[in-house]
Amino acid sequence: MTIQILLLILGFAMLIKGADWLVDGGAALARKYRIPELAIGLTIIAFGTSMPEMVVNVFAAYNGHADIVYGNILGSNIFNLLAILGIVGLISPLIVQASTVWKEIPLSLVAVVMLYILSNSIFTQNELLTRWDGIILLVMFAGFLYYVFRQLKKENIASVEKHKERTTFKIILFLVLGLILLVLGGRLVVSNSVKIAEFFGISQTIIGLTIVAAGTSLPELATSVVAALKKNNDIAVGNIIGSNIFNIFFVLGLSALIKPIEFNFKFNFEMYLLSLGTILVFIAMFLGKKRQLDRWEAGILFLMYVGYTILLINQQI
Repeated sequence: MTIQILLLILGFAMLIKGADWLVDGGAALARKYRIPELAIGLTIIAFGTSMPEMVVNVFAAYNGHADIVYGNILGSNIFNLLAILGIVGLISPLIVQASTVWKEIPLSLVAVVMLYILSNSIFTQNELLTRWDGIILLVMFAGFLYYVFRQLKKENIASVEKHKERTTFKIILFLVLGLILLVLGGRLVVSNSVKIAEFFGISQTIIGLTIVAAGTSLPELATSVVAALKKNNDIAVGNIIGSNIFNIFFVLGLSALIKPIEFNFKFNFEMYLLSLGTILVFIAMFLGKKRQLDRWEAGILFLMYVGYTILLINQQI
């Protein structure tokens, strides 16, 4: 057990350093090519920090573990929205761009609604996420990417702060090494957390819905916390919203394309909670200072996650 604890600590260290390099590389890339940092957060960094979810889900889908596929994505998205956004908002109030308020946040809600419709087979009698459903989600993902890159063309980037210019090679190196450390660190944390939990007799259900889901979201946590500390609000918020969109449209879409996924109706509760949290974040943008998530609002999100975790534990007792 000592080895597992040491590997767990190593995993956290890799996550923190990987997040640091990823944020530095992403911000440097944005400055060098005059790309909005929000676009970097919504694409490169969101995709990179969603890699653990993708790896877990590809193997889970291939092996027919439907509950892990859904539990990992919905649990991760809830952790992203309530826990990470709550923690980051408690560190520093987050000023959110207008495009995020009016487009990205609503799109993340659309993603949940689409998943609800497809999973519950409202228009069909199949109680599963079919390959055709997966194609629909992937088409939606392609539309999201088109929207992001279309925004790049519309953006008229004002002069940016002067920073020490890094070469393209160094920027790419930071991004690649950051992603590698995040993925490896996330894997170490998840695998060793599971072993430690099993050693202390925690049920597999709790491990799947909490440790695995939160573990695969640790890259988002590390990246967003570092971004908030460095005052890169657009990366911090864009990373969370972008990751949630990526997880549903791309990761679940890809998972269903690999193999149709049986749907357990118990996951409807997680979709209701995720929808509620997204709506609350949207409403928060209009309370107090315009387009800002204040500390008290972030605190409410975090308490919602604590309450959700307690409810999960009580259901298993």
